[in-house]
Amino acid sequence: MTEPWILPDWPAPRGVHAAVTTRHGPGISTGPYARFNLGLRSGDAAEAVASNRDALHHALDLPSAPRWLRQVHGTTVAQLGPLAGEEEPQADAAVAHLPGTALAILTADCLPVLFCSEDGARIGAAHAGWRGLAAGVLEATIAAMGMAPARLMAWLGPCIGAASYEVGADVRTAFVAHDPEASGCFVATRPGHWHCDLAGLARRKLAAAGVAGIHGGGFDTHADPRFYSYRRDGASSGRFASLIWRD
Repeated sequence: MTEPWILPDWPAPRGVHAAVTTRHGPGISTGPYARFNLGLRSGDAAEAVASNRDALHHALDLPSAPRWLRQVHGTTVAQLGPLAGEEEPQADAAVAHLPGTALAILTADCLPVLFCSEDGARIGAAHAGWRGLAAGVLEATIAAMGMAPARLMAWLGPCIGAASYEVGADVRTAFVAHDPEASGCFVATRPGHWHCDLAGLARRKLAAAGVAGIHGGGFDTHADPRFYSYRRDGASSGRFASLIWRD
């Protein structure tokens, strides 16, 4: 049986936990969303997503319900605690310092990045599609963590791999214009198009910001059927979650 979770292999301190869901989790979604879709705005039945989110909470024995975001490919970072309000905040990253807080990022090809401090006192999570990555969502998350970047570590979750991700000149220019050496993350395919290493670009940005430990990577959501992929499946793609929480 396929495992329902991926557990990050990184030296997170005691009391900090993380997991990435797959479509094989304990969900009830059907059709193209089968079976563990966690995205409310993906076209799936709202009651199925609500049931899946409740199953996630209990299956991972989370200390509180995950703090979901209304993600818009921007750079806003929400400061969150364990108690959710009525609305999901519009943001593409979140940080927390209160014990019992579970942060969640939804993706289906974009890059989820999880953060924690070396002492485990602070955690963070960011949604980094190419637009948010180019605009500085990782740098904004690091700043919101409120401590020296050298005291932080990051884990890169599943995203679309370079071999599956062809982009146009607008994407390449968004990075190379500010970092000429980022050209190494693009490989020409046909006139005006390149394969783009999204995780590689994130590594460059994290290293430039001074993050001490950068872990993870090596996934391709487009090629790996365990994951939802918007580029592969189109508008009927579900969303999987990358979560980090403190005891």
